[in-house]
Amino acid sequence: MALLEIQDVSLSFGGIKALSDVSLSIEAGELYAVIGPNGAGKTSLLNCISGFYKPDQGRVLFEGRDVIRLRPDQISQLGVARTFQNVELFANMNVIDNMLLGRHHHYKSGFFKNAFLGYLAPEETVHRLKVEEVIDFLEMEQWRKHLVANLPYGVQKRVELGRALAQEPKLLLLDEPMAGMNVEETEDIARFILDIHQELGTTIVMIEHDMHVVMDISQRISVLDFGVKIAEGTPNEVQKNPEVQKAYLGEDFESLMKGESAL
Repeated sequence: MALLEIQDVSLSFGGIKALSDVSLSIEAGELYAVIGPNGAGKTSLLNCISGFYKPDQGRVLFEGRDVIRLRPDQISQLGVARTFQNVELFANMNVIDNMLLGRHHHYKSGFFKNAFLGYLAPEETVHRLKVEEVIDFLEMEQWRKHLVANLPYGVQKRVELGRALAQEPKLLLLDEPMAGMNVEETEDIARFILDIHQELGTTIVMIEHDMHVVMDISQRISVLDFGVKIAEGTPNEVQKNPEVQKAYLGEDFESLMKGESAL
């Protein structure tokens, strides 16, 4: 059984069809990429998986359970974590405190338990140790007590990745993790994604526009164009697919391939 199955999912915003009968099947342990031109519906698909959007039709199965009617926090509790296109962090909190938010679902005590039994320091220690492990894993020791607002953009993106990783997810959804980064920052994040996949065994679904990264690290790829899945396969298969080339190069692709003038 696949870890994640998306079955005939459609989503509309008024008269705009964001997704049309999209189906995907992602096995446990895969590093899977979803690509496509701007406006293809990629982020809408991640939002359907994580519960931010409710599809008009279709099913999203996580470990065989339909999660369409669940809230985002309930889906997160099942083991789904995500990052966002734009950095979504608490700028006036330090790195450790931002990443501790990723441990929220693992806390056994809450406000009332702490109020009646007193502050449970041993439990806090366990979660802080887990966060410190993630900080070491992502090589962020030098920034651990810095305010997020004072960090470079590339490091902020790494903090957001760390917060998702602190949840100990079974499925990690990455929405353009390299967006806005320079070459060195991109290489660092690509390396960390590979480490998360290979060393931790985490299943990853990634949206990314950097085709060099996608083709280098992904095992399978799906391509969306105007909300429709037009291709799926290995990086080599997808690169050779005429529909994919046409989606990226435009309507004149066939003429260009034949050496004809597009003018």
